Amino acid sequence: MSHFIVTPYIKEDDKFALFSVNSSFGIEGEKSFRSVEEAKDFPLVQQMFYLPFVQSVRLLDNALEIERFDILAWPDVINEVAQEIEKYLNNGGKVMAEIAPKKVPVTVYAESTPNPSVMKFVANKMLVENTFEYKSEAEAVHAPLAQALFSFPFVQEVFLDANYISINKNETASWEEIVMEIREFIRAYIEDGKTVVSSSEQAQNAFASSATPVEELDETSQEIVKIIEDYIKPAVASDGGNILFDHYNADDKSVNVVLQGACSGCPSSTITLKNGIETMLKEMLPGKIATVTAVNG
Repeated sequence: MSHFIVTPYIKEDDKFALFSVNSSFGIEGEKSFRSVEEAKDFPLVQQMFYLPFVQSVRLLDNALEIERFDILAWPDVINEVAQEIEKYLNNGGKVMAEIAPKKVPVTVYAESTPNPSVMKFVANKMLVENTFEYKSEAEAVHAPLAQALFSFPFVQEVFLDANYISINKNETASWEEIVMEIREFIRAYIEDGKTVVSSSEQAQNAFASSATPVEELDETSQEIVKIIEDYIKPAVASDGGNILFDHYNADDKSVNVVLQGACSGCPSSTITLKNGIETMLKEMLPGKIATVTAVNG
């Protein structure tokens, strides 16, 4: 525990006195006050204004500069003021009050998806810069929000992308019973400023557009990835899911993709795949695509 020593001295004009302290207050820059009301967040400065001769106070990193009224001279009181400051600090008095960080208002709304097991929770702020999918609490070791969601017994999988979270539940509860609870939990978590996904996880383990680095793919595969990114992903994301290019076989002209989030295990995903993705790829890459097959992420 610090033992504070206060050393006072009178400045040349006798109007100001400086009280130097042997330890830093942890104050950035300097702050000036002319009333006890202005010093509401600085208890030490407030104590000084309770002295009837104090006109203004300037708080420095390791000192107080006090301006006096003309009702007395500094030699009459300077040692008593120094002792008062020492006593206050050594008794655990605070220089600055602990101010709770301001919470940023967050709204979260729930949105149904084509997959009846999955609900999409959309926030009014970005949550992650990349796409992440977790199928168990063990996988989410670097994703605190996903880990927290797995504490609910009905949460089966968690998918995060941009400003939304898709949650896949098991059959132990219906969405009507739990959607409000989950929505409020996510809102409060984000509003408290807690970590969603660690920075190391964001940097190292984010899903890319392809399971293989795009620059290592053949020309047709790169074209497929671009079509998925530009035309298919936005539509899939609106339903709370994601699509990832897996590989292309030039011999039989087949494409394999991975479905994630709400798209994974969705009863209508086969229809979406055949009528949407496969049709689009065939039209945009004529003669190069025969079939598109998907696996659940």
